[in-house]
Amino acid sequence: MTIEDTPEEWEIRATKTPFVGNKTSVRTDEVVMPDGSVVGRDYQVHPGSVGVLALDDEDRVLLIRQYRHPVRQKLWEIPAGLLDVPGENPLHAAQRELYEEAHVKAEDWRVLTDVYTSPGGCDEAIRIFLARGLSEADGKRFEVEHEEIDLEYARVPVAELVRGVLAGELHNNCLVVGVLSLVAARASGGLDQLRAAEAEWPARPFEA
Repeated sequence: MTIEDTPEEWEIRATKTPFVGNKTSVRTDEVVMPDGSVVGRDYQVHPGSVGVLALDDEDRVLLIRQYRHPVRQKLWEIPAGLLDVPGENPLHAAQRELYEEAHVKAEDWRVLTDVYTSPGGCDEAIRIFLARGLSEADGKRFEVEHEEIDLEYARVPVAELVRGVLAGELHNNCLVVGVLSLVAARASGGLDQLRAAEAEWPARPFEA
């Protein structure tokens, strides 16, 4: 048996969208189950996101600390953002987010991993990139607003992040998945074996 996620879509008898927000919405589908019954399933419809695990020459990861209102915490995170434009190239979006949130650019980009954040209740897909060869970006800093006005920055050794994740001190999805994927990649073939930066992404098809 091959252990690999595969596309499948069960019959939908009816659908409605009871809430539409600024970036996301909530959809209710009436889905036919294997026994023939029909069950309502509510879920958030999300445009998708990208995250950037930016690794410097001293084996430190670039982090930002940001207030997240739904969980009432300030979380340490990697730079990340929405795929605002349908069909947007995720690499271009990741490069934009690294510039806007940290005023940093990178020479080497790879796909670290692709994940669904909460597939039982949301269709958000995130592509997490590994970015190396870091340097300060050219030009003026991006003008931030809202929660990003209060950002804090740090560069933290990979080993310290792994310790923090396993100790329950770090909780951001992209940070946890990204740093543990980095360690796993190093242990199984090395970082140069990672997928190319513009590898196909069926969850969010894009234009090259």
